[in-house]
Amino acid sequence: MARSLNKVQLIGNLTRDPELKYTPTGTAVCTFSLATNRSWTTDSGEKREESDFHRIVAWRKLAEICSQFLTKGRKVYVEGRLTTRSWTAQDGQQKSITEIVIDDMILLDNKGNALAGAHSGSDDHAASVEDGSKEEKEKKSKKQAPSEEEVAPDDIPF
Repeated sequence: MARSLNKVQLIGNLTRDPELKYTPTGTAVCTFSLATNRSWTTDSGEKREESDFHRIVAWRKLAEICSQFLTKGRKVYVEGRLTTRSWTAQDGQQKSITEIVIDDMILLDNKGNALAGAHSGSDDHAASVEDGSKEEKEKKSKKQAPSEEEVAPDDIPF
């Protein structure tokens, strides 16, 4: 049996805020654009840069998470598959578009989002604790770190 693979991994910045819609059956779908950049030096020593723009589509719970946490300019990692849709426009012309349907998204920055930094917060807490006794350090880190009861599993976007 022949094997095949349709997998896309991108790291880039959102070019616009996500748009969340619902299908007639109530399924959430979120679309946004992602820009990826590539730079290189030509044989003559000239530095060049090129940007590609990708249409990203997320479905169901991931769509709602993307709509809630992503904004224009945020850096994200997305993983999914390429798909091409075709349709007939109102003027009768045949149109098609290639999109990336994602099944995973990871925030790579923490612009104004406390939750995005929550997974890496333990190192920050250790650096911010002043010199003192071991008990004082533990008290301070417990106050700063959210308890498991305060963060519901459904609130974590990955």
